[in-house]
Amino acid sequence: MPEMPTKLAEIVDEFAAAPRDVVLEMLLEYADVIPPLPTGIDREGMEQVPECQTAFFLRAQVQPDNTVITWFDCPPEAPTTRAFAGILAEGLAGADATQVLAVPDDLYQRMGLAQAISPLRVRGGTAILARLKRQVREQLG
Repeated sequence: MPEMPTKLAEIVDEFAAAPRDVVLEMLLEYADVIPPLPTGIDREGMEQVPECQTAFFLRAQVQPDNTVITWFDCPPEAPTTRAFAGILAEGLAGADATQVLAVPDDLYQRMGLAQAISPLRVRGGTAILARLKRQVREQLG
């Protein structure tokens, strides 16, 4: 059974072990790790995630060597949603398609975020992950 990428597993463990009062602070640190979209990639070729309360767009691309590249576009005024994307951007960097598909759907619950943020936000994060995995699955055919 494939496992989720080591880096993402480490992030999950870090959050799960953290005292609840610092979880939100830790989460927001990830809002700054999303790189800006590269030239030639814009919202046109990305999928919107309507479950998010803000305009959120993503794209996953499976490379010939089976690694997955992700792009996220989310406004700075939505730090929680940006943080979800930041966690995925960092945790999935260099991961291959099977590792991405092995990420548990309840990732954010496992991190203990359900206690720290609203269910609506957790649902948005879960939808981001689900769409990312679906895009990878579609490309694998």
